[in-house]
Amino acid sequence: MIRRKHELVIIGAGPAGLAAALEAEKAGIDDILLIERDEYLGGILQQCIHNGFGLDYFGEELTGPEYAERFIEDVIASKTKIKLKTMVIDISQDKKITALNEEDGMMFIEAKSIILAMGCRERTREAIQIPGTRPAGILTAGTAQRFINIEGYLPGEKVVILGSGDIGLIMARRMALEGAKVKGVLEIMPYSSGLVRNKVQCLDDFGIPLKLNHTINRIYGKQRLEAVDIVEVDENLQPKLETKKRVECDTLLLSVGLIPENELSKSMGLKLAENSQGPYVNELRETDIPGVYACGNVLQVHDLVDYVSEEAEVAARAAADFINDNLERRNEEVEVIPGEGINYVIPHKISYKDDSRKLVRHFFRVSEPQENVKINIYDDSQQKLAGFSREIVTPGEIETIKLPEKLIPDNTKEITFVLEDEGEGINE
Repeated sequence: MIRRKHELVIIGAGPAGLAAALEAEKAGIDDILLIERDEYLGGILQQCIHNGFGLDYFGEELTGPEYAERFIEDVIASKTKIKLKTMVIDISQDKKITALNEEDGMMFIEAKSIILAMGCRERTREAIQIPGTRPAGILTAGTAQRFINIEGYLPGEKVVILGSGDIGLIMARRMALEGAKVKGVLEIMPYSSGLVRNKVQCLDDFGIPLKLNHTINRIYGKQRLEAVDIVEVDENLQPKLETKKRVECDTLLLSVGLIPENELSKSMGLKLAENSQGPYVNELRETDIPGVYACGNVLQVHDLVDYVSEEAEVAARAAADFINDNLERRNEEVEVIPGEGINYVIPHKISYKDDSRKLVRHFFRVSEPQENVKINIYDDSQQKLAGFSREIVTPGEIETIKLPEKLIPDNTKEITFVLEDEGEGINE
């Protein structure tokens, strides 16, 4: 049994954890422990061999492994202590961590500050309750991606994909490139839930059909998947049974949403936000337990890994300030409220004074696609503080706004983001 103490413990060594470790050391923290349950650093990036990463952060287009390697090399060369193949099984509210691995056995770790960077996981067939038999050949899109890109196996030859999330769109192209026949991508909503560029590059360029307002009504097969019934849905997302059509296939890939990996967050009693499904945080990504921070896909499911890295750096600088007691709270916290047309906004509140900080960056998703809109921000007296124009917004893409902090009056207790057709304001 091993007992140890560290100033900062980071849980998860994907893009968020790696960026947080480097930024914390830059901020003066030398005693950092990075814990990863997998056998390598980099997380999901290692199986994402397509390009499109790093355009914002590095100003160049990289593959997932290339993006990860930029951070991995620096982390290995840093003072950060790394524990691979190590599972964290419990975190207490007083920041005591229980973890285990084959080499050390059970470890009890005390931390001054903790950064949660565990990423997210895919929703499965059970989560969406598709009726039918339980044959082989039904996989999440991420599992299929790992089989092809890391293990070297082709999961099937005749493929249907349910869900138009980014990983589903990317796997449609990947399966086609490997010689499989992708019969189509089905999306229950009236719009694609992935990035527009992925829809164009992965479906349109390969002649793969996208069927909106469609879902799977039943699965057939004994040992191996043999067919699925696809069906249109109405405006209430209920199946229109007269449209049912049977499609022969040996593989069904599910891309039906990602869920922040927050079992540890729940067990330690963190407050979770309903819509984003991650911890409730302030502008420093601090949770409701002082000194515990969350960043990356464990907080909100990001479209771009570049945003994950930037968010991790915010959390790391805050953790360093917490360790060094360099933070000053506002007299009154400002709650950030998602209003009409907005699904969620992060941060959920603004808690700290910072004379050097001029802007607070807010991430949000809209509830439905719209064109030529304004995101207007109001204080608790319904006075408009700012307005930001957007030509197109869609739930599949995170929007960001950098709000000047000086626009928030000192006595304000809450600000509300509202999506509106018209209105005056300032442009970003």
